[in-house]
Amino acid sequence: MGERPVAPCAPELVVESDGGSQTMSPGRIYQVGRDPSSDIVLPDPRVSWRHAVLRAVAGHWSLEDAGSTNGTFLDGRRVTVCDVGPGAVIRFGNPDDGPALALTGAPGGGAPSAVSRPAATGTFRRPSAVHPLPGRTVRIGRGADNDLTVDDLVVSRRHAELRALPDGGHEIVDLGSHNGTYVNGHPVRRAPVVPGDIIGIGHSAFVLVGDRLQEYVDTGEVSLDVQDLSVTVPVRGGGPGERRALLDDISFPVGAKCLLAVVGPSGSGKSTLLGALTGLRPADRGTVLYDGRDLYRDYAELRARIGLVPQDDILHTQLSVRRALCYAAELRFPRDTGRQERLARVEEVIAELALRQRAEQPIHSLSGGQRKRVSVALELLTKPSLLFLDEPTSGLDPGMDRSVMTMLRGLADGGRTVVVVTHSVLSLDLCDRLLVLAPGGRTAYYGPPGETLRFFGFAQWPEAFEAFENDRERDWAARYRASPQYERYIAAATVQPHPHRARPPPPAPAPPRATGWGAQLSTLVRRYTAALTADRTFLVIMVALPFVMGAMTRALAGSRLTAETAVNALLILCVGAVLTGAANAVRELVKERAIYRRERAVGLSRSAYVTSKVVVLGTITVVQAVVLTLVGLLGVRTGAPGGRGVLFAPLAELTLAVALLAFTAMMLGLLVSALVRKEEVTMPLLVLLAIVQVVFCGALLKLHGVPGLEQLAWLVPARWALGAMAGTVDLARTVPGGLTADPLFRHATGTWLLDLGMLVALSAVLGLAVVRLLRRHEPAVMRN
Repeated sequence: MGERPVAPCAPELVVESDGGSQTMSPGRIYQVGRDPSSDIVLPDPRVSWRHAVLRAVAGHWSLEDAGSTNGTFLDGRRVTVCDVGPGAVIRFGNPDDGPALALTGAPGGGAPSAVSRPAATGTFRRPSAVHPLPGRTVRIGRGADNDLTVDDLVVSRRHAELRALPDGGHEIVDLGSHNGTYVNGHPVRRAPVVPGDIIGIGHSAFVLVGDRLQEYVDTGEVSLDVQDLSVTVPVRGGGPGERRALLDDISFPVGAKCLLAVVGPSGSGKSTLLGALTGLRPADRGTVLYDGRDLYRDYAELRARIGLVPQDDILHTQLSVRRALCYAAELRFPRDTGRQERLARVEEVIAELALRQRAEQPIHSLSGGQRKRVSVALELLTKPSLLFLDEPTSGLDPGMDRSVMTMLRGLADGGRTVVVVTHSVLSLDLCDRLLVLAPGGRTAYYGPPGETLRFFGFAQWPEAFEAFENDRERDWAARYRASPQYERYIAAATVQPHPHRARPPPPAPAPPRATGWGAQLSTLVRRYTAALTADRTFLVIMVALPFVMGAMTRALAGSRLTAETAVNALLILCVGAVLTGAANAVRELVKERAIYRRERAVGLSRSAYVTSKVVVLGTITVVQAVVLTLVGLLGVRTGAPGGRGVLFAPLAELTLAVALLAFTAMMLGLLVSALVRKEEVTMPLLVLLAIVQVVFCGALLKLHGVPGLEQLAWLVPARWALGAMAGTVDLARTVPGGLTADPLFRHATGTWLLDLGMLVALSAVLGLAVVRLLRRHEPAVMRN
């Protein structure tokens, strides 16, 4: 038998493209397409996800189209399968200007080198710049002294370093940046980097190709592709596993610089869709693609490029427009950003939103439309590419409605993708696309607003909404899917492939910001102090309350605490301290809930937020308690033995006890504010708190030795405060027998320290509970 002939080996080829070069070796199959995991990535919307295949066959290279939508072209001819070799130029998606691959002969053998694989399309079609690596370490940041300077305010002055490793590889090291460094969408402190990995820093992405670093800048012109979003919730009172759909297979594309309005009757899932699109409440099933990137997978990096304006105000309305925006800039920009840099950006958005004439006005004095402009200005500080608004025209008159929608039209034309959820149909003609949701969270229509009513067969919008309510059994989604509008505006317009419909991976948590905690706390304290001092009503109450309660104490005490006056005077001190502390705090968290939710979504520390409240309100409360005690008891003889307290002067001990009680009551007020959902219920609860303190403090009822009541009273701050004050004045000796025989009232060092120690312990426990309870009101994605 003769020897079997040996098949000739195909030569190596070098593929040149906009994304870099790659040496192709026989024995491998090379995928070409828009899929970031392809061997050769062509991030152009005309290129299919998996467009073509290059392989070596029997001594030559073969190109095979993989069923692409727009075709593969060689020498201007569309091809399905053909041989290629050095000198060939292949175009994808268009024979004239489609992205091209140029094939050349390899100068020598060797292992294939990786090609640039940008993990996003659209904005990253071509590198904005290509940077040679000047040395073994490349420092990246906003400062001019870096090896690679990034002109972006969300980037820290010294942000990260790309370091060469002894084995020839590279690693990226975050330098304690404010907004984090990311590799392939995931936050990192230190991570290896291989060619094709995407390093995310601010609005820029960097890809290592050979000895150069390609930079891609997100300029704002991004697309959004929504695929098969579904959200279900358990049916109340239903059986195990029984669920109700809030969103049911919602799919639609949103092009760059597009203004999309989402309308529908109540209960159609508009707010649920908004949570899914922004990543704050990820869908149970489906995908949201931010310019080709999975938003849920890369949420930690991409969230900074998404702006959200909720229906409620997200600024402290007592502050002026400029001052509120300046504080917001401090929280959102790196701590090393100079004051002038922040102020310049604030002035830019003030000018962009036509707010210059209102810049020094308190926000609460603005009209509804102007206040909405200020909320939008806040979100524009960090130059988001996607802007979402929830009911921005709610409660506005038709003129203001039109003004707000015209503003959004201008923002979209300026290079952003804008999505607005609205009940108003007055200005839909300004939008590029309209999504109509039917009850049950299904797509009833998607397309140009001008075709909507004609599609439904109605002359007016009220008739359409009545039909949704009256004909709930009708399958509006099936009717739309069978229409030419569906084929034109969804099926044919969707350039991204549909991956398998599975539950999205959990979004990556934000990188820890321990280094920024103190800076956040400083900004929050200053902002909160400014907001409180600008609230004249609060100031009047804050000043008047301790004087009123102190005057009542003075009237009861007279010149000396006697058997007839001592108990009542101490009781009034307790009530005054509780009312002062709790009244200061009982509204403060619930009234800022919308602000907290939004700031938490962009990286606000929960503990820094709570600590700022404790610092500011605690200082105010302690000062009020001191004033209350001095007005009530200064110059009053307490009846303590020898004119001394347990450890110090009686007045000093009484002041300390009242201050600790007021502070603990303030923490109790914060707990109530974290628990309730509406500000209106806080005042009745404040009254209830005062009554509970009076009943269980030990001045009216015998608590010691009464099972149940005694243990319940341990949780009441006034119980311990009254015990400490009673010990200071030796109430058991002044008013012998009866209630004063309580062991907590003894004039003894151990008892007095126990009373005060319990107040401190209760304050700490209440503070931890407040921090924990705030999680309930945060975006779902931030609870990880």
